[in-house]
Amino acid sequence: MQLKKRKIAVCITQALLLEAGWLTLAHADEETMQSVTVTAQSRAQEAQAVPIPFQILKAEQLEKTGITNLGSMNGFIPGLQADGNRATQPSLYLRGVGTEDFGIGTDAPVGVYVDGVYSGKTGGALMNFNDVQRIEILKGPQGTLFGRNSAGGAISIVSNEPSDELEAEATLRAGNYGSRYLSGLLNIPLSNDLSLRFNAVDQQSDGWLRDSGNGQRYKDQNNWGTRTSLLWKGPEKTRVLLSWEHENLNQMARPPISLVPFSPAGTAPAFPASISSFVDPRRELVYNDTNGGNTESRRFDGVTIRIEKPLGWADFTSTTAYRHFNSFNQEDEDGTNNPVTFLNTANIERNSTWQQEFKLAGKNGIADWLAGASFYKENAFQISQVNANTDSYNTIANNMLGIPLFSMLNGGAAQYGLPLNFLGQSWQENMINHGDYQSAAVYGDVIWHLQPKLNLTTGLRLTRDSKEFSWNYPARLAAGLDQQIALANQYGFFTGQDAALAALTQNFFINGSATSSAAAVKKSWTDVSPRLVLDYHYTPDIMSYASVTKGYQSGGFNSVTMGAQFQPEDVWNYEIGIKSYLRNIKLMLNASLFHYKFTNLQSLTLIQAPGTPIPAYQVTNSDQDATGLDVEASWAPVRGMKLFGNAEYIDQKYTHYVVQNGPDLSGQPVGTPTWSITGGVDHTWYDVLNGNLNLMLQHAYTGATRCNDNSAAQMSCVKAPGFNIGGPQHRTDLHFGWQRQDRRWGVSLFVNNLFNQRYVFNANPITAVLGTPFASVSAPRMAGLQLNVRM
Repeated sequence: MQLKKRKIAVCITQALLLEAGWLTLAHADEETMQSVTVTAQSRAQEAQAVPIPFQILKAEQLEKTGITNLGSMNGFIPGLQADGNRATQPSLYLRGVGTEDFGIGTDAPVGVYVDGVYSGKTGGALMNFNDVQRIEILKGPQGTLFGRNSAGGAISIVSNEPSDELEAEATLRAGNYGSRYLSGLLNIPLSNDLSLRFNAVDQQSDGWLRDSGNGQRYKDQNNWGTRTSLLWKGPEKTRVLLSWEHENLNQMARPPISLVPFSPAGTAPAFPASISSFVDPRRELVYNDTNGGNTESRRFDGVTIRIEKPLGWADFTSTTAYRHFNSFNQEDEDGTNNPVTFLNTANIERNSTWQQEFKLAGKNGIADWLAGASFYKENAFQISQVNANTDSYNTIANNMLGIPLFSMLNGGAAQYGLPLNFLGQSWQENMINHGDYQSAAVYGDVIWHLQPKLNLTTGLRLTRDSKEFSWNYPARLAAGLDQQIALANQYGFFTGQDAALAALTQNFFINGSATSSAAAVKKSWTDVSPRLVLDYHYTPDIMSYASVTKGYQSGGFNSVTMGAQFQPEDVWNYEIGIKSYLRNIKLMLNASLFHYKFTNLQSLTLIQAPGTPIPAYQVTNSDQDATGLDVEASWAPVRGMKLFGNAEYIDQKYTHYVVQNGPDLSGQPVGTPTWSITGGVDHTWYDVLNGNLNLMLQHAYTGATRCNDNSAAQMSCVKAPGFNIGGPQHRTDLHFGWQRQDRRWGVSLFVNNLFNQRYVFNANPITAVLGTPFASVSAPRMAGLQLNVRM
């Protein structure tokens, strides 16, 4: 009898333990869906309690989806368009707001912040993630809390801090096209109050495109980076965090792929190029040529010191940061290896920034408040370079004017028996820019607790921007041609041909006349950006909100056009939303309806300026408005399973915009796809081979580009034989892995672009005057294995 009682007791105990384990796992699933702490309002809050539309990607999600930087996030977040085709010249859009311009004279309307530090627009904005805890993508203007250059939204990257436990971790990933990814982490508590954390990332690949002319591999990866942080916990809860980031990039630049049939060397392609004769770049051979290599490189260093000190009545935070990078990007711009169409460009940058922010935050029974002051200083240097030769000059002159200038000169020299050769000579032009910028701001944000369930948030930021910018456009460099001209003058070849001689010595490709010294201008702007939010909590799990916010982007300058400048852009955003978690069915459902009005939105547009043979990308201003809807849902119907889906609808149009030397686009769509949707399933099977088995399958859809009367000129909407540019896009990703229950090690299979969907994008008519428009193609299916080891 006693034995029976013991058996019953053991069975009951086991049942209780199993139930407790199930409840723990179920509770963990629920917390994964609901309890995420964010700093979207510059204070730690539960994500579902923040009256701002945003999405969060945690470290686990980044690992499962193979996301290594912002460029590889494209398609995962509805409303976010991230083009990482050029690591040193990225472009980011949120809710249809962004810029393609990489000149140092402009800023970006989507700000990227790493641990609260603004990373800038160009060389420092897109780097591989290094020991990231989470990424917060905030949609809509964030001017009050994040400051200028977040008019379209903000992307906040939060890194892990040193802990007081010994940690060691390594991740090895290997896949097709020779791809290799290795990251290592070591966290060491040096004493009771001092901890050191070190993380390194190395990413390599052989590339998935091959040049058919020289065998060179393109679309490769070659970058590595480190992050070192030291945390000191002082008396009275004082915390001092010192961090240093370093990154080194050295890989092949973006390869253009020609849209016209291959032409043998020395033979110019048909002009003008006809869409009916376009070839599919997904199936064409690649031919590139650059003098000095088709290369992209960057060296980046950043140091941040953050001091946190509780004062009793408030918490004080000081953030001091310094960033510096050098970058170089030289690209083929004609998509051929034909000397008669040779053209490439180079972007050379040197940039240093210093930032300081002081912040006080406190709370009482009446309000949670925040006040701060920030100062930002930037020194930027850029050379925009065009490399060509007299053969390609000759082709343009013949296509545009019917005058093959250098062929005619060679013919004339041959007629008189003169040993002259004006063809085959190099030609280089440089636009040199320098910017010295300062920005200062004070801001405050208060959440008033009007009633136990009702809050009113009022915020205000006052910003003062001062910029000094200069252009220097020296005379073209053509040493070989100058030798031929000098020799020709000895023979009297140009006697009476002053106009022809002048044409040979003048700049040709970049808009404007050569300058003997830099021309500078100074401008200053002041802005006040308010924020008003009303939120009501029906229950602890359901809230709704309404907000009015203003965003601001400072004015600036067109880097490649002498003296060109423009006013700041402003946006007013009106939004209503709901955030809910239905605990009984484990369903999270968030939605927000928004409408915004933009004034002086800065965009990059390809324009054929009078007197220049090659169209140039010019910064233009337009007024736009948009109405849209964001929806986010996550449901855990059974233990270990999560179904998720996100969608954005947007109707974005120009309210006023007349293209220079082009059509009036007022009332027409801007181009942003109407719909972008992601959805998938994340399922975990527990207690499989002493571990957990996980499957994640995700699909992303982006709708077609909405065309307008200028789309054909920009080549953003093209229907060619066999392919489209600007059509809808689909992508499916798979992750299947096993991990030990103690998380000591795990192995997984990943497949990105499971169904190998390939698309043509970034079509570029900049060298259409050579008869050589080109485009890029999306990556093929990428697959591999990953091994994780933890201590």
